[in-house]
Amino acid sequence: MTSAWLLPEHIADVLPSEARRIEELRRAVLDTARAHGYELVMPPLVEHVESLLSGTDHALDLRTFKLVDQLSGRMLGVRADTTPQVARIDAHLLNREGLTRLAYCGPVLHARPAAPHATREPLQFGAEIYGHAGLEADLEAQDLALECLARVGVDGAVLDLADARIVRGLLAGIALDAPRLEAIYAALAAKDGAELRHLSADLPAEVRDALRALGSLYGSDEVLEAARRVLPARALITAALDDLALLARHARQAHASVQVGFDLADLGGYGYYTGARFAIYARGASDSLLRGGRYDEVGAAFGRNRPAVGFSMDLKRLAELAAVDGRRAAIRAPWGGDDADLRALLRRLRQQGETVVCVLPGHEHEVQEFDCDREIVAVDGHWVVRAL
Repeated sequence: MTSAWLLPEHIADVLPSEARRIEELRRAVLDTARAHGYELVMPPLVEHVESLLSGTDHALDLRTFKLVDQLSGRMLGVRADTTPQVARIDAHLLNREGLTRLAYCGPVLHARPAAPHATREPLQFGAEIYGHAGLEADLEAQDLALECLARVGVDGAVLDLADARIVRGLLAGIALDAPRLEAIYAALAAKDGAELRHLSADLPAEVRDALRALGSLYGSDEVLEAARRVLPARALITAALDDLALLARHARQAHASVQVGFDLADLGGYGYYTGARFAIYARGASDSLLRGGRYDEVGAAFGRNRPAVGFSMDLKRLAELAAVDGRRAAIRAPWGGDDADLRALLRRLRQQGETVVCVLPGHEHEVQEFDCDREIVAVDGHWVVRAL
């Protein structure tokens, strides 16, 4: 018999110690974004599904929970990604002509997990820049992502760079149906040489050879040099390689401890990204902590196709690796009862930002989630705070 309180697969409660760490991460990354000039927005958890999924790909549709609104009878979707909502806010609610920097942090829900052991309820933080087509916006987004991870103590960050324009440049002018195009991207991402040879067999020799070469174009700076040799010298491809070189050079100059690499066949979200894209890993971790890049067409579905670049990450996943404990020093206090002086002291300390934990009668020896390094005691008829 199934327990009545058994949670669905890939859904879990967040208990105090983990919740404390996640909340510290949330505050740290939001403060970092605000320090860089990003404004906070809070999109709704549910929207009409035609709005929520406007301009998105089939993969996001599959990850989206759908339900019927009992007030209107219309189909609603529970957001699986916040970026399309932020694009809608930029296009329709703010409608600014110039630059807009927006940040968000909230839960999303996935109908199916993104990875075998991933939660279906990530806490997604993201930051996005709208209105600037130049590489300066890409550099800023990359910098902010690395600053956020550094702020929460992620050690040994590895920045992995790619660009959606490379494959687009290779396939430009070639008529491919959607299933075959999707299969080519999947084979590239999986570095499945046999499948790629099969899928590209009837393509022009220059394109066929370049696609097959992409699977081996990963590593350090030699990747860009090899790409310039083996890929066609088309304008879109050359621009992509030039931008990747600049992004890598800037990352090394601005973040000396960051390791930079390239994987030109990393094409996840190929229907979404339009330019340079990046993933950041913690040293030793198999999955990325954060992904981002340029997605200039994200606002097209809302009638306002503005340049856009940004990134997002799951703070629950980040909490597994970040060097943040979140445990705060606190003051242990006796139960106040009717003692007005003690109550006044407790109120004053809390207003000053202190955490004061009152010990209820009979619980004097219980372990607390807080590190009580001081206590309130009565000395000569007065309540004072002293170190433990």
